[in-house]
Amino acid sequence: QVQLQESGPGLVKPSQTLSLTCTVSGGSITTNYYYWSWIRQAPGKGLEWMGAIAYSGSLYDSPSLKSRTSISRDTAKNTVYLQMNSLKPDDTGVYYCAGRFGNLCRDKMTYWGQGTQVTVSS
Repeated sequence: QVQLQESGPGLVKPSQTLSLTCTVSGGSITTNYYYWSWIRQAPGKGLEWMGAIAYSGSLYDSPSLKSRTSISRDTAKNTVYLQMNSLKPDDTGVYYCAGRFGNLCRDKMTYWGQGTQVTVSS
């Protein structure tokens, strides 16, 4: 069974850069046709897809966040990363790592991490 575990700083100051890690176990992030996404949910709002990296290493961006986010991976560590710069209080929320088998989809995932709370505050 594939499991995903997010980790990160929890509290970040405005204008700083957020770095989150998603450690995948029970399967390889390079296994064919898996897509690994970052998704967030602000308080009282719906899920927002932030971007993804495919099993091949191909990257997929959200147009609204593209200028501030970067997704990467370390295949040796079986880990996917999210970096987001110029943080604002509106970026506060729960950040999820999720995986999908088959094709890229922004709202239907096969696997989910438990999520990690990120609070942007001075």
